[in-house]
Amino acid sequence: MIPIVIVGNRAAVGDPEAPGDTWVGDLEGLVRVVARLEAATHPRWLVSSSREALEPLVDVGVRVQRCWDITEVHRILHGGWAADLGRAWAGAHGLDLATLPTPRRDDLFDHGAADLPTAGLTQPDGHLRPDLFDGSATDDQLRALTTVLSRTAALQEQQAGRLGPRTVAAAHSESAAAMLCVELAHDGLPIDRPTAEDLVSRAVGPRPRDEMEAARVRAARDDQVLRLAPGRGHTDLRNPVQVRELLATVGVTVPNTRAHVLEPFRTTHPLVEALLQWRKDERIATTYGYRWLDDHVHHDGRLRGGWTACDGAAGRMTAQNGLHNLPAQLRPAVAAEPGHVLVRADLGQIEPRVLAVVSGDRAFAEATRADDLYAPVAAKLGVERPVAKVAVLAAMYGQRSGAAGRALGDLERAYPVAMRLLDDAYESGVARRPLRTWGGRRINLDTMMVDADDGSRGRFARNAVIQGSAAELFKAWAATVRHATAPLGAQIVLCLHDELLVQAPEDRAGEVVDAVGQCLTDSARRWSGRSGAPQPSDPDAVRFVADTSVLHRWSEAKG
Repeated sequence: MIPIVIVGNRAAVGDPEAPGDTWVGDLEGLVRVVARLEAATHPRWLVSSSREALEPLVDVGVRVQRCWDITEVHRILHGGWAADLGRAWAGAHGLDLATLPTPRRDDLFDHGAADLPTAGLTQPDGHLRPDLFDGSATDDQLRALTTVLSRTAALQEQQAGRLGPRTVAAAHSESAAAMLCVELAHDGLPIDRPTAEDLVSRAVGPRPRDEMEAARVRAARDDQVLRLAPGRGHTDLRNPVQVRELLATVGVTVPNTRAHVLEPFRTTHPLVEALLQWRKDERIATTYGYRWLDDHVHHDGRLRGGWTACDGAAGRMTAQNGLHNLPAQLRPAVAAEPGHVLVRADLGQIEPRVLAVVSGDRAFAEATRADDLYAPVAAKLGVERPVAKVAVLAAMYGQRSGAAGRALGDLERAYPVAMRLLDDAYESGVARRPLRTWGGRRINLDTMMVDADDGSRGRFARNAVIQGSAAELFKAWAATVRHATAPLGAQIVLCLHDELLVQAPEDRAGEVVDAVGQCLTDSARRWSGRSGAPQPSDPDAVRFVADTSVLHRWSEAKG
């Protein structure tokens, strides 16, 4: 691993084998050094944080293939969100995180270190000295920081290795996901701005000239609902208590006004349908309206926001500025740029297929050979497919009421190994025992959901061990797609839970589709820890599938 350290406008590229050969210079020099080494050998770059170390490179067009991200690996090994170089050093050395010295700034690389030799990097208790990150960086200080990175990563690699090869692989793919996050934040999601403006206008009216006009438009939108309940024009539709009272006047009594609660009453009274539509339009008006377009869709037609590789819980990727929450009404505005198409790939029934791998349940693995795994499960249970689907999802989310609860008993008899794994996770949640995902990510149930009741904590743990493992597979897949499709001129523009959106040159769309499918096979094999391609005769083989299509607009996708 070759460490990269950046402090202000100074940088160092270290050599872990020969610290005296460490290069030190300005950012322009760093770009030249990294570009040259990347082209020559494609090394694994060692960084404290991909965002801090790789963002300056991505900004000037330098993209690397591999890295080891110390903060992301710390999150895998120790759980939670809090991660910086001082914390990672402590975790790697087995020091008590509760005794961490407090740095003067949140960003450890905002400032350089004191003028210290390598031997003086730590306090008597073994923690990195907090003043290591104060002041202006000298060449010796930059060299010292490369040594800190190298020592920390070497110990992390040992710790991951003790957990097993899957955790080492997870460290690699997690680091690749962090690297991809830097690129996603830089590149953005292609948006057809005129279409976006039109869709917003349809939902909330023309762009208002001032606040007075905005208030008139808002009142007119409210009136579309309130006119269906004469005499209730004073109701504030943004107040849930008043909305419940409004609904009661037309005979609709509900415990709360959430959309899924109101949905069954759509045909009861026109007011309900109008209210549900108002909710969608109001969300666009307040969150995804004209100001959102102005603030986040840039002059080049790209929607940009920050990305993170881990949510601090089970490990899903997250994004800001609507990239992960874009309303379906606005999806027609997500469009490929001229000469390009969008290749959309959505993992099918990912969590139950992951459950088959994680549990090692051969009977459940057999069900994954089908395109629709719920069909063989239904046949085995002797129930309709919808009941089988609800039962499997309920098992992973801890629901035990209704039709799902009645089918769970049969599910436990048919697939006892898979159900036992979920029950064990539930018991760990109740007992506040930490869990690890298939790839080794620690889920700290002793510090998470501290105010939740036992049942809620157990249900969270039951799903987190599967959702977290699925997130690992997804990130391994995304990293593989990134690497395989770049030579085709393609670019990942969105990672959404279990869905990838790749912009590709129109004349290479077929190649990109094939590559995405092959990448799923390859990454699933590596993630599951199997040495070869899945064989139909292998009783443990689990099949993963993706629905892949070529689109011009995201809204063209089915489902």
